[in-house]
Amino acid sequence: QLQLVESGGGLVQPGGSLRLSCAASGRTFGDYAIGWFRQAPGKGRERVSCISSRGIIDYADSVKGRFTISRDNAKNTVYLQMNSLKPEDTGNYYCAGRRISLRNCPTIMDYWGEGTLVTVSS
Repeated sequence: QLQLVESGGGLVQPGGSLRLSCAASGRTFGDYAIGWFRQAPGKGRERVSCISSRGIIDYADSVKGRFTISRDNAKNTVYLQMNSLKPEDTGNYYCAGRRISLRNCPTIMDYWGEGTLVTVSS
């Protein structure tokens, strides 16, 4: 079992920055691939970024160069540093994980947090 809790969301002006945290409670956290997903009102869910259990990282084209994902297995935490935020980045951000030892991120996630709201507005 893996429990995930997101934090760090809030209101920020365009061009600003936020850092989201995904704190996990469970054993062998290093065996999990962890991803960040987001969903804006009226739009479908999209994967923002993912880091596999082997450290391979993927980013959505819309956030490349602006967002950075990282993990600290000693703290059972994955971070998403978001810079140069745009209004279109607004949405609910979810952390998700799957225990699997693949080089790349899996297409299916088994465990999900409840989300944290990010609002980018003047």
